[in-house]
Amino acid sequence: MSYPTKDDINKLDTQLTELRLENFIHEDFLTPQWWFLLSLFILPWIAWWFLVDKGRIKQIWLFGALMSILIIYLDDIGSELDLWNYPIKLINIIPRLNPIDISVLPVMHMLLYQYFTKWKPFLWANFIMALFNSYIAEPFFVKINIYELTNWKYSYSLPIYILKAVVIKFILEKVLLKSKGK
Repeated sequence: MSYPTKDDINKLDTQLTELRLENFIHEDFLTPQWWFLLSLFILPWIAWWFLVDKGRIKQIWLFGALMSILIIYLDDIGSELDLWNYPIKLINIIPRLNPIDISVLPVMHMLLYQYFTKWKPFLWANFIMALFNSYIAEPFFVKINIYELTNWKYSYSLPIYILKAVVIKFILEKVLLKSKGK
């Protein structure tokens, strides 16, 4: 039995990249969805700048950076495992949905982290945000053809939204800040 070589895979990968770029230029670029994604990439950071507690900006920024890293890894894993995909992207050669992964979600999480400093209110706020993202935002993105579920259900997202916020808050407050004596 013959198996594909790394060279075979690289050739197909190159061809797929060329096809994606061609499709992006002729089908996706400058569409209403593309402009919507561009606005989702920029506007949350503008809002964040006006809302962020400048006295805690380093801590809040660190929370957001750690959150973004985790979100990117989870998104890459889900995309690679064909759990979901993104028919329209801001930049088509990047497999993830960057406006969400490094803008919308981190900004939402940073603002909740800023405004809900105690654990119980933080958990409740994140639960509400998780409900919103799982059952309103994700279906909306499916409806406008930016997000496509292949082997995933909205309800699978709910605990992930909650757990990632808990993990990052725990790491930040119990490990990083505690070691600094805060």
